[in-house]
Amino acid sequence: MSEERDTVVYVYGIVPSDVETDPEARGVGDPPAKVRAVKHDRIAALVSEIPRDKPLGRPEDLTAHAALLDAAAAEVPVLPLRFGAVVTDEDAVRTELLEGNQDDFAAALGELEGKAEYVVKARYVEEAILREILDSDERLAQLREAIRGKPEDATRNERIALGEGIGNAIAARRDADTKRVADALAELGAEVAVREPTHEEDAVHLACLAETAKQSDLEDAVDRIAQDWSGRVEVRLLGPLAAYDFVVTQRPEG
Repeated sequence: MSEERDTVVYVYGIVPSDVETDPEARGVGDPPAKVRAVKHDRIAALVSEIPRDKPLGRPEDLTAHAALLDAAAAEVPVLPLRFGAVVTDEDAVRTELLEGNQDDFAAALGELEGKAEYVVKARYVEEAILREILDSDERLAQLREAIRGKPEDATRNERIALGEGIGNAIAARRDADTKRVADALAELGAEVAVREPTHEEDAVHLACLAETAKQSDLEDAVDRIAQDWSGRVEVRLLGPLAAYDFVVTQRPEG
């Protein structure tokens, strides 16, 4: 019987086989492992060796996984694998992952050629959005005045009603503001995926798959919206990133 290897192969994502890996690229692990490409015909997997007995899951590992894929996506099409994708050895990468999925992976990479993911994250300025809501809703403004300076216990119902009303008003504005951004990106030919908010004051949280050649147009469109919302919403555009919201593959078996 063969002895069990001390290392396993961690897989980050799938790229075209003509990719040239950066000799300085490092991935997950402590110390960070050197990244290389395992190739099969038209496709390749970005991989590194990691110790078999060291579990993954540190914040540094998650960051390294995303950073490697995002850096690759700025240069070539990438199909990201989910964090924690591990197989026994390079032969398993070729036979179980690449060979068996070559046509599907190659077709997906073709769809991503010249494209990357970008993420728009926007958050309401708390004082500004609260003032906007109260100025536009007399009932909520009256509720706020009714509880001002009074004990919490004595105004519990009013405080609950005020909180719910403000939450609903923010949700309605989020829907409208998200649509505005999504429409602006769609006009540039981008495919849009709306994400769930991560904070109660999120104004917009969406991803788009866009041509990297149109990145400056994308930035200009987001900048115009940010200027219109100055003092009301803080807007950020992130990317280029690997297309997590559009073509994330599952963990390989092995």
